[in-house]
Amino acid sequence: HVQLVESGGGSVQAGGSLKLSCLLPRDTWRKYRNLCMAWFRQAPGKEREGVALIFLGSDITYYAHSVKGRFTISQGNVNNTVDLQMDNLKPEDTAMYYCVAQTYCTLEMAAIKALGVTQYWGQGTQVTVS
Repeated sequence: HVQLVESGGGSVQAGGSLKLSCLLPRDTWRKYRNLCMAWFRQAPGKEREGVALIFLGSDITYYAHSVKGRFTISQGNVNNTVDLQMDNLKPEDTAMYYCVAQTYCTLEMAAIKALGVTQYWGQGTQVTVS
């Protein structure tokens, strides 16, 4: 089991910025060097959507088309954190955002289900853009 803790959500006006952070336990960071860390989001009445991912220990990243050029995922200054910098936020970015640790790097929910990818989800943090 992997315990993840998100922080940094809140309310902001369109065009503004927010930074989300995901804290991993240090033993998890050391043990699962090949983990893929991702941010997913879910708005009321909508399907879960993969937003961004990063392969731990590398600079390999991938973004959903809807956020590319506006969001940046990175390993934080503290080694066992993963951050999501969100700029030029839009009302359609409003959702609950979840940090996810998974054993395969993909944002596609269909692939995750088909491949039986193991995922560990944080409790989520709300982002509201008005």
